[in-house]
Amino acid sequence: MYNYNINRRKFLGLIGCCTCGLIIPSCATAPITERRQLKILPESYINRQAFQMYQRVKNSKDIKISNDKKTLSEIREIGKNIEESVSAYFDSIDEPDPTFNFQWEYILIDNEKIKNAWCLPGGKIAVYTGILEVTKNTDGLAAVMGHEIAHAVAKHSIERASRSLLLNIGTTAADIFSGGAISRTQRATGVDVAGMLRTFGIDNPFGRKQETEADYLGLIFSSLAGYDIRESVKIWERMKEAYKGQEIPEWMSTHPSSTKRIQSLKNWIPEVIIEYPPIKKL
Repeated sequence: MYNYNINRRKFLGLIGCCTCGLIIPSCATAPITERRQLKILPESYINRQAFQMYQRVKNSKDIKISNDKKTLSEIREIGKNIEESVSAYFDSIDEPDPTFNFQWEYILIDNEKIKNAWCLPGGKIAVYTGILEVTKNTDGLAAVMGHEIAHAVAKHSIERASRSLLLNIGTTAADIFSGGAISRTQRATGVDVAGMLRTFGIDNPFGRKQETEADYLGLIFSSLAGYDIRESVKIWERMKEAYKGQEIPEWMSTHPSSTKRIQSLKNWIPEVIIEYPPIKKL
């Protein structure tokens, strides 16, 4: 029979060794910004999951794929311009292309109520028709797509999944060390205290950091592709007006406030226009 009665110091050491084993070989940096990242899960695994999710979206009976060929053609053209510009830029600075294994694909979802777009790992992109009234023109649409593509280029999904895995380990360890006090509190009150602390103290601030990074990288990618990035400010001004009175406080959100985003974009645009002009594609 095994003896599971180990003291807390030994248990801490065990958890520390396991955690270090995950972290040490998994430190990386985001492209261009060079922000340090933690990537425990392999990109190939995340990309497979993203591909399966994308297929489910395309085949879902609850989601209507638009047959607006003109708009979809514009989306694909913008996407291709950004794809090629990103690859050409990293080639020009002799750095590995973070999109080398992407299998780009684009769909337009017919939903006027949703003002959104997203890009899954591996280059699987969806644009909702509802966002078109906000983007207004090609440069506006390129700004939105540049932002979403930036999430994929910077491997934000891998980073979030890796952090979630590590935080789950930490939460479990904390509950064990507290003698199950965290679990007992949750059962007695119905309040997930650890979950709330994690959401507002870790997940939301980290989400805002990624969104800000995607805003910045999105400007760069759109500029490299030859689009007028000044349109990004107008988009967020329109978004702010559209959600007037409905925007939740920043500390409760995974996204920066519209006001903060607008100011950041205004600060970055002059630098990006000079430092990242349209690039000659290969």
